[in-house]
Amino acid sequence: MALFSSLTPVFIAIICVLIGVIMKKTNGEKEKRDTKSKHPSRPWVDEDLKDGTDHPLEEEEGEEDWQGLDEYVAHVPFTGEHYSEAEMIKRSQTFYELLNKRRSVRFLSDEPVPREVIDNVIKTAGTSPSGAHTEPWTFVVVQDPSLKHKIREIVEEEEEINYKKRMGDRWVNDLKRLRTNWIKEYLDTAPYLILIFKQVYGRLPNGKKKTHYYNEISVSIACGILLAALQNVGLYTVTSTPLNCGPQLRVLLQRPANEKLLLLLPVGYPKKDATVPALTRKPLEDIMVVM
Repeated sequence: MALFSSLTPVFIAIICVLIGVIMKKTNGEKEKRDTKSKHPSRPWVDEDLKDGTDHPLEEEEGEEDWQGLDEYVAHVPFTGEHYSEAEMIKRSQTFYELLNKRRSVRFLSDEPVPREVIDNVIKTAGTSPSGAHTEPWTFVVVQDPSLKHKIREIVEEEEEINYKKRMGDRWVNDLKRLRTNWIKEYLDTAPYLILIFKQVYGRLPNGKKKTHYYNEISVSIACGILLAALQNVGLYTVTSTPLNCGPQLRVLLQRPANEKLLLLLPVGYPKKDATVPALTRKPLEDIMVVM
């Protein structure tokens, strides 16, 4: 009994230490959760920017369901262009020089652009390859001034939050040297805004969901072709991926739930006093490996 009494203070001290460690650990985990919820350092919280290719569709679609294409697509004769070696070199150099002049321009004028030109560049983007030829893209062209301003209000509200909370200090500091912020005047001044939506799935004639394979990659390729087509006609843009704006813009533009915003392009001519950062591109030896 005397031994037990003498050891009691020791047991109490050990129990207190254990309780303190547990409480400290619990509080630390809670602080981490609170910090993460208040100031997330990872910006990829935008569901619209996630590729849904690997996510299976709901059970309503069976594996044997018709996907909207004939069982066998007819093949037709094809003859491609065959240039001489000298002509190939000349054309490749000319095309490179044209695309090398492409710059991201944030100072766009309100000078009108022929609508037919916009139609043609989007038709050009529509020639892009896509998984199983599903063509999972929708190009929404906005020219109404009031609608453009509503888009600007939505984008700037979310972008301010992105810069202050979501993107993290490293990303914000990297952008600071380019002198960019959440103010997007070009969304008002550019004669056209082109919003590119990826269709994460389609609809079969019977109303069931249709798989759109590699929808994000397919639409991204189409966006690249669109940028080249714009450069070809002397129009400029800045590629914008407005984080967490997709749902609001989808509702504003009355787009269906299967469409997710991937890219927003203001399109027009540069202002007369427009400037761009003095950037250089990596040399060929830094971007190409020949095996």
